[in-house]
Formats: sequence, C-alpha cells, structure tokens
Amino acid sequence: MIIKKSPEEIERMARAGEILVATLALLESKIRPGVSTAELDAIAERFIRSRGGKPTFKGYRGFTGSICASPNAMVVHGIPGPYRLKSGDIVSIDVGVTLDGWVADAARTFPVGDVTSQARHLLEATEQSLHAGVAQCLPGNRMGDVSNAIQQVAEGAGLSIVRSLVGHGVGRSMHEDPQVPNYGKPGKGPLLEEGMVLAIEPMTTAGRPGVRVGGDGWAIYSEDGSPTAHFEFTVAITADGPRVLTPWHQTPEPRTSELVPEGAAGAR
Repeated sequence: MIIKKSPEEIERMARAGEILVATLALLESKIRPGVSTAELDAIAERFIRSRGGKPTFKGYRGFTGSICASPNAMVVHGIPGPYRLKSGDIVSIDVGVTLDGWVADAARTFPVGDVTSQARHLLEATEQSLHAGVAQCLPGNRMGDVSNAIQQVAEGAGLSIVRSLVGHGVGRSMHEDPQVPNYGKPGKGPLLEEGMVLAIEPMTTAGRPGVRVGGDGWAIYSEDGSPTAHFEFTVAITADGPRVLTPWHQTPEPRTSELVPEGAAGAR
C-alpha cells in the first residue's frame, strides 16, 4: 500500500533531510586516502546523534553500521570496517536519518584523490540520471516516466543499470511501497500523486549489469568487477512539482571539527 504524506509530514521528513545532508557534507570533507570506512561511520553516527537524529540503518535486520560505505565494484550495502580508502577509489556513502519517527534517505558516490576519467564519467552520468528521474516526479505522471528518464540518461552515457536493485517509498519506515525501478517504459506503472515520497536511487556500473552478493550477506558487487556508482535523493511529489528533501548541493559544509572522534584519520 502506498502511504501518502500530508504537507506537515513532508516538513518533518525535510528536517530529517537537513541532518542527513549536513552528514554527507561532513563526510565529504573527511574522505581522503588513508581514512577507513569505520572511521567515516563513527563520524557520521556521532554527528547524527548530536543533531537529535538516529542512524536509520544501524540495527536494521542486524546491519551493524550507521552508514553504508561501498567502494569501487561494491554497489551498495557495504558494512563499514577496516578498509582504508586509496587515491583512485570511488566510494558510495548511503545515509539514513530518523528524526521524530520520520526517515530521510540519500546517497552520493565520491572520488578519492585523483580518479580516472572513466570513474569521473561514471559519477557524473549517474548523478545526471538521478536529476532526470527527479524531474519526472510530477502528479499525474507514471512511475515508468521516472524510471525511463533515469534509464535513458544512464544507458545513453554507456553505463549499465543494475536492474535487480530499486528505489522505494519512504516515510515512517525506510522501505515502503512503491518500488522505483531505474528502467522502464514511460506511461506505465503506478500513478504518481501529490503526497507520495520516494527514494529515487539510480545504481549503475561501468560494465555489465549483473551483480553478486558478498560473503557477509550484505554487500552487493558488480559481477564483472567493474566500478559502480549510486546516487539517491528523497523526493516528495507536490502540487508545485518535485521537492527534494535531501538537497546536498544547496547545503554548506558544516563546521563540526569538535564532533570528530579522536584518532579518526584525516580528522584534523
């Protein structure tokens, strides 16, 4: 069942989104060669809690991290741990924040140091596909309009859509109906209506679309080992058009040096 949100409920989700965007901005400032994904996780959890929120992912079906940190050929669901980022890596950081019972969900894929032109193209085209999908989040459109817009941009740039992974509705729960595929036919699928809130999240590879699950039962990798990218917004469908509740490009980097755990690489 698709649960539509009132304008007041959307405002509550937007407040969770503000914390999430500030978290991503903080993490962006700490991503560099030598930092471990566990250190990024600790920074994120401390910051989210300092703002009155809760890391949505922590404890979800036994997930141990506050964020998902997925480098290189890992598409999504990376458990933070001892892996230290290297120059040339790319890393997807997926964050969920719950504030007063309402969830916001967003992800960005970041370059680490100097990356290849292929990696930059992968990141730029995947982010562009996200914006193309968001532009179709209009009352009266169909889900296929969103899905097809993402597909056209990503595949037009020579990327592959990971078809077995989808976006989703979001609200009081992190995963609600409907599913949001990243490929499809325009004019098909559920009708988009005012009050729906969707996590739009294209996931792409620079190679073939197949994926495999890692040994920990969480991490999902490109099957051919090709680099991957993941970008995500939480988007409300309103009478005035799509409203992005996690608009990272509009939020300045927070001054939060006092929130960085002692000993975190790159924290000083």
